[in-house]
Amino acid sequence: MATRAVGHGYRVHLLQLMKGGTSTVEDVRGEYNAIAALPGFSYENSGHYGWHGFHDGTDDDEHAARAKGGLARARELVEACRDADLTTPFDADAPADAGVHMLVIDEILYAANRGLVDPDEVRELVESKPENLELVLTGGHERPEYVTGLADLVTEVGKEEHPIEAGQGARKGTEY
Repeated sequence: MATRAVGHGYRVHLLQLMKGGTSTVEDVRGEYNAIAALPGFSYENSGHYGWHGFHDGTDDDEHAARAKGGLARARELVEACRDADLTTPFDADAPADAGVHMLVIDEILYAANRGLVDPDEVRELVESKPENLELVLTGGHERPEYVTGLADLVTEVGKEEHPIEAGQGARKGTEY
């Protein structure tokens, strides 16, 4: 969806919650490399490198603080879009704070389901979005009921099985 929007000249920004930065080039998530190659597509993250619920040396309070920071950043980006003319093309090199046509907030539903952010605040964010902003929410193993009532489009990708259940670690190219 995001690459399709970029292909039409839209500015897209990916804000990832629950996922942190990297310490080496080898650790760079594949999606960051792909995004960097697409004019008009930018990203940032708000989270630890480790995943909430797995041993990564952080506790729930740290994960919650970062997730809440990500939600606050999402509010800033939505507000910036309110002041932008979303009916015209943007400069592909402009910062996300200048407005975007599509904002993808990755794993925000997971953060809400896990109690790291308040689900009511997520709902308020969706309700407050400007009409022409495409707002995409991802994450969670259970879709909150309020999403269906607010969204124009709801799609679902579900896990049938996962290599981690067999004791395998995350795999480059498929999970990062």
